[in-house]
This record gives sequence, structure tokens and C-alpha cells, in this order.
Amino acid sequence: MAKFSYIAHNIQGEEKRGTIQAPDHATALSQLRGKGLFPTEVIGTTLVIPPKGRPEKKKVGLDMEIALPAFLSVVRPKQLMVVTRQLSTLIHAGLPLLRGLNVLKRQEKNPALKRAIAEISASIESGSTFADALAQHPRIFNKLYINMVKAGEAGGLLDVVLERLAAYMEKAQKVRNKIASAMTYPIVVLLVSSAIMGFLMVAIIPRFEQIFADMLDGRALPPLTLFVMGVSARIQTSWPIILAAIAGVVAVVALLRRFRFGRMALDWFKLAVPLFGNLARMGILARFARTLGTLLESGVPILQALAIVKETLDNEVISQAIQDIHDNIKEGESMAAPVEANRIFPPIFGGMVEVGEETGELPAMLIKVADLYEDEVDNTVAALSSIIEPLLIVLLAVVVGTIVIALFLPMVSIIGNLS
Repeated sequence: MAKFSYIAHNIQGEEKRGTIQAPDHATALSQLRGKGLFPTEVIGTTLVIPPKGRPEKKKVGLDMEIALPAFLSVVRPKQLMVVTRQLSTLIHAGLPLLRGLNVLKRQEKNPALKRAIAEISASIESGSTFADALAQHPRIFNKLYINMVKAGEAGGLLDVVLERLAAYMEKAQKVRNKIASAMTYPIVVLLVSSAIMGFLMVAIIPRFEQIFADMLDGRALPPLTLFVMGVSARIQTSWPIILAAIAGVVAVVALLRRFRFGRMALDWFKLAVPLFGNLARMGILARFARTLGTLLESGVPILQALAIVKETLDNEVISQAIQDIHDNIKEGESMAAPVEANRIFPPIFGGMVEVGEETGELPAMLIKVADLYEDEVDNTVAALSSIIEPLLIVLLAVVVGTIVIALFLPMVSIIGNLS
């Protein structure tokens, strides 16, 4: 059983503080909501209740927080998602927007976000709309966030829109984390393996070469040993060239990123990489469909929504495809035609869009497409993990085994001579 301290508000907006015991965090939230409270902060302190007949033991912990200046702190997507969901809950409970913002300001720990909420409250008090106040902080609130809030204010559904925003950010963050985890593991393993191989080639093998020269009395080394020692010698003499080549590649990529045609070429390459290219494409398409569907559900016009989505996607190839869709709709055509004509979009994507346009349920269809591709990302990540891990282990075993065998073969001759 755990003990939770909480800060909550009742239906009248009054702040309530106290403690509650529950098996877990979710149960504590349910108990508070059952009492008619809307929690904004619930912190648990572990309390172990031992069986009868045994002395009670408590775990005592010390939580320390180091506050950074506002200009040094960073607002992470998860922090913004939590604040958005809390504000949606407060507004849905009947609190005015300003009252809800003040509640969030009091309990916010991030200095940058706390200052932004305070400035937003001041802007609203001086007569600005919520969306205009958010627009004064572009580093925290992007155009997607601002335009959805603007649509929610216009339609009187601000709490619903904020809840959709929180759900969207949560889904998008999960997809990004899964793609990043799928790509991070092999990269880290390859880097570590390369460092180990470099150490063996530069520091270990040259010492064995001298030992073999002294003990074999001029007899020839086995071909495999000669090959490994030749690679070691080449690395020792060519490492400045290797480092210069790596630095040159990094510089060329950075230079290409400054021009649109360069970004287009690099993004095409990302999408064409075996295994990982398809994973990246599905992740971007899932984000495109969910973002556009969320905007349309919130009442943002489709042309404006497409322009917003184009700016949120970090891929020139997909952005160009979205621009084609935008131009086609602007000329009075449907969205399905350019989607079906572009090879970037799989056939099922165009089919779902066409059905959504014909039935008038395009936002719902786009959300379903996003769910479909997010499931595909999950399955692909699981498949890649099951394939890549054994492949990397086998590759590392082959390389290390080759080096060990190459160093062991001359030892056989040396032991034979000693016998």
C-alpha cells in the first residue's frame, strides 16, 4: 500500500490538499475523482505495510530538486502534454480559463513553463485571446498547438481540443520513441564494436607482431595472421585519413542541409535505406495522418491544416507531397487523387482518404490510418529488434573470432617448437 499526497480542486475551484492511501497511482486518482475532486498533482511516498506479527518497516526517501533559471530550462514534450491535459480537466470541471492557468502556475516546477504560463495569464487579462497569448511563446507552443486552440476557442470546445492535443502529443511521442529506440540500439552496438576493434588493431596486435617476430626466428606467419596484421598496420598509418574522411562526410551533410535540393536528396536517402527507411516512412505518415485528422476534428480548415502539417514534418519529400495535395485541393479537386498518384503513400492510404471524402468522415479515417501505421511501427520495431540483435552478435563474434584465431595460429607453431 502506498501513501500519496495530493493537490486537487473541487467543482467550485477551491484548492484541496491532503494524503490518501491506495495500491497504485491510478487507484489514487480514481479515489480522488470519486470524491468529486480534480487532482492536479499526486505524489506517492512508498509505505510498506508488513504482515501481522512483524514490525513495520518504512522506506524513507529524500527527493531533491535543483531549480534552473528559466532561460536555461527546456520544456519537454511530456511536460507540455501533462500541463495541457491538466488544463483540459480544469476547464471541463467548470473553472474559468484564467483560474485554471493560475492553478497550473502555482504547481508547475519547470521555470520556463511556469514563466510562460504567467505571461499567458497576463496577456489574457489584458484582453488577448488564449491563442494569441500562446503565439507569443513559439519556442514552447508550435503552430499546430496554437491553431487547434484558436479553433477550440471559436467553437466553444476548448477543453475537448486541449484533451485532443494532449492525446496527440502522447501518441506522437510514443511513435518517435519507438523509432528512435529501434535505430539507437544497432548504432550504439556498432560504435562500441568499432571502438573495441580499433583498440585491438592499434594497441594489441602490434605487440603480438613483435612477439611472433622474436619467437618464430624468421619463419613465415599463417596467411590469416598476415592479413589481420596488414589491416592493423593500415589502420595505424591511415587513421588521419579516416578521421578526415569522416569529418568531410559530416561537413558535406551539414552543407547539403542548408539547401532545399540537398535536404530533398538526404531525405530521399533516409526513406530508401533498407529496413529503417520503411520504418521512418511509416512513422512520418502516421504523424501526418494523426496531425491532419486532429486539426480537422478541431475545426481547422483543410487548407490551413495542410499548411500547418507541412511545417511540422521534418522531411522535404513528404512536405513536397503535402504541398501537391494542398495545391490540388485549392484548385477544387479532391485530396485522394494526389495521394494515390504519389508513390510515397501506400495504396491503402489513398483508399482510406477516398472513402473518408466520400462519406464525409475524413478526420475519422485519417485517425484510423494513423492507428494502422502506428501498429505497423510497433510490429516493425519488434521484428527489427528480433533480427538485428542476433545479426550484430554474430557479426561481432565473427570479427573477434577471426582476430583470436589469427593470433592463436602462430602460437601453435611456437608451442610445437618448444616441444
